[in-house]
Amino acid sequence: MDSSGSSQSVISSEVEIKGTVQSSGSVRIDGKLEGELHCGGDAIIGESAVVQGNLNVNSASVEGQLNGNILAKDRIELKASARVTGDIKAKRLSVEDGVTFVGRSEVNPSASPISAAPIIDETETATEDAEELEGAATERY
Repeated sequence: MDSSGSSQSVISSEVEIKGTVQSSGSVRIDGKLEGELHCGGDAIIGESAVVQGNLNVNSASVEGQLNGNILAKDRIELKASARVTGDIKAKRLSVEDGVTFVGRSEVNPSASPISAAPIIDETETATEDAEELEGAATERY
């Protein structure tokens, strides 16, 4: 049982699942999952786990291999043995020394949307500047 008092489902190391796993509680994966994991509780991806798919969880602790994105409502922990390829998004992030992570991360404790700065097209600005200079040079002569 986890700290909230609900049970934890376990996918042991000799189990391989293809498809979507849904749980209202916590899930521990030590085997293989080719598909998505949606759980209302916490997800633990054990050191021997291999997951090919996205996680949508309350919080995640990753020790094994994950090829997919993680969306956590609260926290993501990447343990030293973790190998993650994909984007991660959470309110809090903990990364131990030794983690392999390839992807983008968004950590936002306030959980309010982050506004992006406007993108300026450098080629368009350069063309406008050149036209202004050309016009000014023509007027002088």
